[in-house]
Amino acid sequence: MDTIVVTSGGQVKGRTDGEVTAFLGIPYAAAPVGEKAFQAPEPVSWEGVRDATTLGATVPQPGYEPPYDALLANPVIAGPDVLNVNVWTPGGSGLPVLVWIHGGAFRNGSNAVPEYDGTAFARDGVILVSVNYRLGIQGFGVIPGTPSNRGLLDQVAALRWVQENIAAFGGDPARVTIAGESAGAMSVATLMSIPAAKGLFRRAIVQSGSAGVAAIEADVASVAREIARRLGVEYSAAGLASVSLEELLAAQRVVAMEMRAKPDPARWGESTIAVGGGIMPVMPVIDNELIFEVPVDAIAAGSAQGIDVLAGFTSDEFSFFTVPSGLAAAVTAEMLPVALAGMGVPPAVTAAYVAGRSSQSPGEILSAVVTDSTFTVPTMRLAAAQAPHGTPYLYEFAWKSPLEGLGACHSLELAFMFDNLATAKSPLYGGVAPQELADDMHRVWVTFATTGDPGWPAYEASTRAVMTFDHPTSGVKSAPRAAELAAWGV
Repeated sequence: MDTIVVTSGGQVKGRTDGEVTAFLGIPYAAAPVGEKAFQAPEPVSWEGVRDATTLGATVPQPGYEPPYDALLANPVIAGPDVLNVNVWTPGGSGLPVLVWIHGGAFRNGSNAVPEYDGTAFARDGVILVSVNYRLGIQGFGVIPGTPSNRGLLDQVAALRWVQENIAAFGGDPARVTIAGESAGAMSVATLMSIPAAKGLFRRAIVQSGSAGVAAIEADVASVAREIARRLGVEYSAAGLASVSLEELLAAQRVVAMEMRAKPDPARWGESTIAVGGGIMPVMPVIDNELIFEVPVDAIAAGSAQGIDVLAGFTSDEFSFFTVPSGLAAAVTAEMLPVALAGMGVPPAVTAAYVAGRSSQSPGEILSAVVTDSTFTVPTMRLAAAQAPHGTPYLYEFAWKSPLEGLGACHSLELAFMFDNLATAKSPLYGGVAPQELADDMHRVWVTFATTGDPGWPAYEASTRAVMTFDHPTSGVKSAPRAAELAAWGV
């Protein structure tokens, strides 16, 4: 059955299946084509009734590199109206709203990923809105005469669209939770820190991300400048818009691969070499117009006053990057301290992990250290920063993938919290993922979006309560792995 809703841009027709109506690919801003791909988002409108029964266009992007392309779904849907949202609603009025911001290192991803289907949230009384935003050089490249952080400007525009329109879908604009994973979680933390997003949401969920990272404009500018040089065009919006999307994405990919092969801070800048040695060619920058400081510092000063926060990580985040690539197997005991020192890890921290993990291989220890430096410790620092100003809750996802060596790796929790194990396309779940754990985890996300309380004690420095999701049992732990984390000063 078709259902029509009137939005600020015009009428949209969705599809009702049982108790849930899906409106897919609704533009929240005008198509960012040509030079407009490098400008702030603009309003959009249309005549008549727009069909919203199929997924909308995805943002231009290169595919994931092997071997990660086999682990992560990344559908590509052509079309100009890439700044779109999907809305799943059960109808009614005054319902809580969860706005999902996808991950993908600010270079990949979309709201068309199968794991992000919002049917289960709508089934359980929470309207799910998933957002596309510009990626790569179009979204985050620093280019003369254009606003920086265009991908974040897109997210702010989408949140304003939610405020203006969600009541027409049955939602309460005063009960909006923003949530994201990886780069999406970094986006959520950034939105918590900036004046432009104040008042646009009530709660925040930060999954496997950091509030402690924001690049220097000049560093990211060096990346965009090099892309323009490779293309043989002027380093400007006009120059970059003069080539085809295929050429632009190919040049972006080549430069990113070169950065990974030779992560030279003297050439690319310190802030594009992320904590743990990861490479982020494009990312949010401190531009003093949208972003004024590193997010965790703004949050510590009260930028997210009154915001409830659910934040967490997986137990073995970084194994997603070290095992499929072969790095974990290649690391020797002699190489381990050198490799970690090159990633900025203090020798005393390395020594603490080596001493406490005598039964583990050097590759496993490397993954554990970088998991904590990149995800665990920044998440705990975010909770500590927000504690005087709101109510933070921490979780850890510990169920291990059946794929050998990956453990509870980065992104593994997604199909569980969306309750989409049955339709998940990634081999990470191996056909053996426990539905009972998905039931429990999804219920927590629904409860938090509805009430702001996930059901366990809030984070405090004295107790450090962490809900650990696992199978066959989940439960709250107090100060897990305190000895190792103490080496980081948390």
